[in-house]
Amino acid sequence: MTYKVRLTNKTELAEGTMAFYFEKPKDFQFQPGQSVDLTLIDPPQTDGEGNRRAFSIASAPYEEGLMFATRMRDTAFKRVLRNLPLGAELQLEGPFGMMTLDKAESRPAVLLAGGIGITPFRSMVVEASKQKWQRPLWLFYSNRRQEDAPFLTELRETQTNNPNYKLIATLTEPETSQPIWTGETGYIDIAMLTKYIGGLTSAIYYTAGPPGMVAAMLAMLGKGGVKMSDIHSEEFSGY
Repeated sequence: MTYKVRLTNKTELAEGTMAFYFEKPKDFQFQPGQSVDLTLIDPPQTDGEGNRRAFSIASAPYEEGLMFATRMRDTAFKRVLRNLPLGAELQLEGPFGMMTLDKAESRPAVLLAGGIGITPFRSMVVEASKQKWQRPLWLFYSNRRQEDAPFLTELRETQTNNPNYKLIATLTEPETSQPIWTGETGYIDIAMLTKYIGGLTSAIYYTAGPPGMVAAMLAMLGKGGVKMSDIHSEEFSGY
């Protein structure tokens, strides 16, 4: 389906990362983890990367509007998007994607996110807490610094409302972060997963982030004995 959506708000989530909020069309329905294509309408500038981008939906289905978050690279699309006035319209197509939680599945869902790859998982975690899903959710969230981590405070606080959800945040450059970091450090690996969830083969895995990070997660899980059919992944290129 194709819609026109109106920009209602925009804000900085983390260093170099912005959230854009749009009115939700009345008949638009989606599942947490899905994405859309957003197209600029008659932009004042363009480049070789074009006027369309795919965005995971960061808002949850129960929330009133639609929210998308992105790293603000220096491209024509991102420059135009940043400078759009409130009330401006974009074209939206979707939803797309199969990286969604199977409500009939009882095995724990382990979400492995790197950087802006957190967006589909923010939707999953917030919706699961609101709807009081009983399925265990583990979110492993890797960033270089706290300042680079969108939604970190919200994802941490959501644990107080959902006993079935646990956040494990880790920094790969904690020495450069303010304030002092007391959580996990280093990249997500088998040792970190085993520390919290035990045996790796008892869960379903979802991973999203830069292509290199996703490839590393797939290789790690494969070495850990996880079947490829138990892994869902999505790469965030060009963010």
